[in-house]
Amino acid sequence: MPTSNVFRQFVLKVHSRCDLACDHCYIFEHADQSWRGRSTEMGVATMARTARRIADHAGRHGLTEVGVILHGGEPLLAGPGHLADLITALRAPLEGVCRVDLRLHTNGVLLDRRFCELLRAEGVRVGISLDGDREANDRHRRYRDGRSSYDKAVRAIGLLRAEYPELYSGILCTIDVANDPTAVYEALLSHEPPAIDFLWPHHTWDRPPPRTSATPYADWLAVIADRWLADGRPVAVRMFDSIISTGRGGASFTESLGLEATDLLVVETDGEYELADSLKTAYHGAPDTGMNVFRHPVDDVAAHPGIRARQGGTSALCEKCRECPVVSTCGGGLFAHRHRAGTGFDNPSVYCDDLLAVIRHVQRRTTRASQELSLDALMSLATGYGDPPAIAQLRSAQTTGYRTLIARVRGESTPFSAPSEAWTLLNRIGSAHPEALDATLAHPYIRAWAVHRLRTPAHPPGEPDDGLLATVACVAAARAGVAAALTVPVQDGAIYFPAVGRYAVPGRASTTVEVRDGELRVEGVTTVERVRYLTAGTFSVALDDLDPFRDCHDHPAAGRLDRPGFEAWQTAFQEAWALLEKQYAEYVPAIAEALTTIVPLEAPGPGRSVSSAARDAFGSVGIALPESPELLCLLLLHEFQHVKLGAVLDFADLYDRRDDRTYHAPWRADPRPLEGLLQGTYAHIAVADFWRRQARSSRTADEARRHFHAWYPETLAAVRTLQQSGALTGLGEQFVAAMRRTLESWPAP
Repeated sequence: MPTSNVFRQFVLKVHSRCDLACDHCYIFEHADQSWRGRSTEMGVATMARTARRIADHAGRHGLTEVGVILHGGEPLLAGPGHLADLITALRAPLEGVCRVDLRLHTNGVLLDRRFCELLRAEGVRVGISLDGDREANDRHRRYRDGRSSYDKAVRAIGLLRAEYPELYSGILCTIDVANDPTAVYEALLSHEPPAIDFLWPHHTWDRPPPRTSATPYADWLAVIADRWLADGRPVAVRMFDSIISTGRGGASFTESLGLEATDLLVVETDGEYELADSLKTAYHGAPDTGMNVFRHPVDDVAAHPGIRARQGGTSALCEKCRECPVVSTCGGGLFAHRHRAGTGFDNPSVYCDDLLAVIRHVQRRTTRASQELSLDALMSLATGYGDPPAIAQLRSAQTTGYRTLIARVRGESTPFSAPSEAWTLLNRIGSAHPEALDATLAHPYIRAWAVHRLRTPAHPPGEPDDGLLATVACVAAARAGVAAALTVPVQDGAIYFPAVGRYAVPGRASTTVEVRDGELRVEGVTTVERVRYLTAGTFSVALDDLDPFRDCHDHPAAGRLDRPGFEAWQTAFQEAWALLEKQYAEYVPAIAEALTTIVPLEAPGPGRSVSSAARDAFGSVGIALPESPELLCLLLLHEFQHVKLGAVLDFADLYDRRDDRTYHAPWRADPRPLEGLLQGTYAHIAVADFWRRQARSSRTADEARRHFHAWYPETLAAVRTLQQSGALTGLGEQFVAAMRRTLESWPAP
């Protein structure tokens, strides 16, 4: 995981001049003109010293790999002999310390077999700058006398493709909205690049980009994105891939997007450390650090304000950016593009409107409405509550997930001997009556069963069918009004139909179930125990004490409740729901929309309460009936927080799953993994909120205030631990920041 004082990428300027005169070049044509005083090429001694500094940094921080880009100007102007000496000087100090991903960026006009043989021998991959077809490329990439560089660049790409394909890393294309986007895309694609980088032309608020409409750059990119998606994403496009990845909580693959801390450092030909090259567009001296490889270790540069300014996540951005719905993807855009005289870099990108438009366009095109969560929904849930549209989207996403799980059970459990008739009926209903199948699969413990199946090693061939899929098919057929007949296995003398009930069929290994007129007719049935429902006003929820797969909570499930036991639950639930609606209205829409099942747990003993939310049973909570309706209200709030966040984590990566550290959770004696801390913190927002609002009651005010002043600071401390972990994704940072805003918005009771 990136940390704020580690550099993993190094751009080494091996030559400071160029053989072209591209008029959009940030090095030669923009505000910073420091190239005029630089050494023309990097000396071998400077390279050796640079490599030693990188090796020391890698060793100190335990890096197993660093990325190094040989850059310019034009690096091939160094010539093959000197370039070979520089690469040798670079590799020697790093030998045995870490691997080096070595690349070279060039305009391609000098690339020939001599260079290619050298680069092949040294394992250097090559990126070529090309702006599209001939017309597009000649708009900017010309020699000083006006000659075109297009033919030579294309010849270089052809040489790589034909004779040195292992060296070819991709094409870098600077956007110009005067060019035809489709022609540019088709021209680039014709060269079969492994990747394409679309680069924003460098501009600031003091030197804004030319515009022919409100969002000309987004409009231009949208044409290419649509074609790229229609073509089936035939090549990696780092901008679009980053939008898709960060929108789902993943990493960005380009410096111009995302909230990841910068890990890139530039070393000039004379050994001077510089910040990102793009800063040369802001003002003269903008990338300067005042440090060099001869006097300063790499770690010294990590403390430079220009580095720190790009490592603070959302907190380092201006107010407009922090409030933006796509900030976790945009990240404020490229740092240099935020500059304005008088306010420095404390501004949104000069491409702000374009970034917002292209991000939303790509996300709309690549978001499967029923399988992904929109950012608006995610941020609504991050407050701790979740409005009805957000919860509806969460349920919709889960519904599609149920179908996927069932399909995987069939595809991955080959020895599983469920009758083919059940699969056939399920497929038939799914095609003709998808709403009936989805409603049936929404029963929480069907998913719990499917997840268990997929996590369990392959079952021996011929193992008896547990009957669940057949009963699911029967219930779905009844919902759809489809006539059917299936042979269903009998388990422990009974058949359980999800959310319907348990049918006793003694003395049989299997029986026939007919579905007719929406009713289940079970051959040989003697008694039926129905699933009972708790009601409060117009809301009802199953109190399921029958499901054979319900015992997946942290505490044992209770057996079948007698009538007084059920009536005690009904009374407590009705009072708890009335309290919920009266004092905790913000939580009600989510619970009413998605809570379908309560599993009664075994009572733990006088004065104790237990509850649980099973990670793989969305829509269900397990609770041992507590001593008061108020406590039942609290347990419902607490556990449903886990239900919501568990569902969010099915579709959004909020943290780096490689993080194997454990963290202190104030409410637990044992340290917790990051997901455990995140789950607990999110749940305790509701716990602290419960006691805050209970403090308004004169009957329990003093006790409630004591509980609030215990839980609130601990929950806020846990939020800070999450934010300081360094393991949250950009999306996770935004999510946890919203949790914190909720906590800090409360007036003390």
